[in-house]
Amino acid sequence: MATKALMTRVWREYLSPQKGALLTSMLCAALVGLATAAVLLMLKPGVELLFGETGPATTNVPAFISNNPLLMVPLIIVIMGFIRLGAQLGQVTLVNRIGHQLVGHIQSQLFANLIRADLARLQKAHSGQYLSSVLFDAGLMREATTNGVVNYTQHGLTVIYTLIAMAFIDWKMTLGVLVIGPIIGQVLSGYMKRTKKAAKGAMEETSSLSSAIMESLDGVKIVKIAHQESFEEGRVNEVIARRQKHIIKGANARASAAPVTEALTTVLIALVIAYAGWRSGLGEMTVGGFTAFLALLGSAAQSLRQLASLQTIMSEGMTAAQRLFAVLDIQPDITDAPGAMTLPRDFKTIHFDDVGFEYAPDMPTLTGINFTAEAGRSIALVGPSGSGKSTLLNLLPRFFDATHGHIRFDDRDQKSFTLKSLRENIALVTQDPFLFDDTIAVNIAYGNPNAAPAAIEKAARDAAAHEFIMDLPNGYNTRVGEAGSRLSGGQKQRIAIARAFLKDAPLLLLDEATSALDTQSEARVQEALERLMAGRTTFMIAHRLSTIRHADEILVLDKGRIVERGTHDGLIASGGLYADLARQQFDMPHNNPQMAAGVAS
Repeated sequence: MATKALMTRVWREYLSPQKGALLTSMLCAALVGLATAAVLLMLKPGVELLFGETGPATTNVPAFISNNPLLMVPLIIVIMGFIRLGAQLGQVTLVNRIGHQLVGHIQSQLFANLIRADLARLQKAHSGQYLSSVLFDAGLMREATTNGVVNYTQHGLTVIYTLIAMAFIDWKMTLGVLVIGPIIGQVLSGYMKRTKKAAKGAMEETSSLSSAIMESLDGVKIVKIAHQESFEEGRVNEVIARRQKHIIKGANARASAAPVTEALTTVLIALVIAYAGWRSGLGEMTVGGFTAFLALLGSAAQSLRQLASLQTIMSEGMTAAQRLFAVLDIQPDITDAPGAMTLPRDFKTIHFDDVGFEYAPDMPTLTGINFTAEAGRSIALVGPSGSGKSTLLNLLPRFFDATHGHIRFDDRDQKSFTLKSLRENIALVTQDPFLFDDTIAVNIAYGNPNAAPAAIEKAARDAAAHEFIMDLPNGYNTRVGEAGSRLSGGQKQRIAIARAFLKDAPLLLLDEATSALDTQSEARVQEALERLMAGRTTFMIAHRLSTIRHADEILVLDKGRIVERGTHDGLIASGGLYADLARQQFDMPHNNPQMAAGVAS
């Protein structure tokens, strides 16, 4: 996206709602430049009048100044100085407010985009990349679009005002000064390109660094048990080194731009001194005029140095904006269809009609899935690892959309219902339930914040969680810690089940809800799950076959296809894949499926 298009979008989406404050800050910036030029311009009559300099080149000044120069010249300078101070304070106050509000707005948008993104996209992109955009790119964009724009206005206008003031003193010398302008502009353009390239590389490596650090910390137990701290340190150091390389290049470009501009300005000042000396010999230049001209030229040079630095800030900001908009412009593929309706709670059947799914083209995960689940009945999904069980479960709440075939609730396609109503009718309990760092009550009522304390307690009792909750220091107001770190696995699972009880959805998805528990915890959780399943349509994945022996129908998947279906006893008796899995799990002889059935039951 071109810089002009980027700035247009930044104005339209972020700055135009605050255009009053922004325009006021730019007026303050203009006033700063004007006051600066006015103060310096006063040097000419000041020097001429205070030191009694006269001649054909002296400037006519108003009588109220010439009659009392010792009082009026310093007074005017002080007044303009305080005007400049007030304008500067107004400028920085407004810019800070606009800039930080812009950052907050962008960060909110980034998180909203992240939390609403398709699951497929979230699985492909590391969360460290989003963290980099939220923490770093938004700040760079703020610096360019608020401080950068307003300061660019201030220093740009200061250059213009000082050139106008210089022209009042000596237009011929001012015209000569302007000759070097294009040369300085060309130099600044070269540094801006170098800075932009370095900024882009640094931002990419910042994302990589965030990802590497988060990944190492997420897997810190594995790192420590494998004694790989040094390896991880080296891996992160490599990313830091690559990032530093880009940062140093950008810093060098930024640091070089100002002194190179200053060197060119020094040459210009030398030429001005030589030319002014020649003009003075002709009686066309006074000491006061030369002093004011040189001071104005110095001010213009200082503003040019600031513009050189701002060029790099603007370049980094526009690069960051391009990255941010690339993220923000990605829209979810899984959305409500036009005219989508509300899914009723009292659906009678769920049909899978020749359903297929592939994460990548020509790499099918599910193929030709056909079955019907009656309301209130339980369907168990069994099969080797990678057979497609979790993928099939993820299709029901539309975490993914089937790439082939259709899923129907009664006679209507799943996609004809709103995502909100579809997911309101589904409760999910996973193998590793996630709890937020908040109280137990908040975690149980997550998604139902208006739930009454009595309803929360009833859900906890149904989930066999009330007893251990009351043993905690603050009962239902006990904070569970990050990801539920202060609770055991069984306790976390029962909190998750209580959450499902409180939601009271007609469709229940259980994704290996007991596989990570010890035998004692599993027994209590399984009892709670059986109470939760009562009267609900349930799809469950279970590694331990003993937990699904009473399922109304068991679907056995292998390589993305349903290869067997039936009840537990019937599948054991048939001697197929399910029977093989049972023998492996219960270590039964190959020729004694009845014994496997007896152990499982």
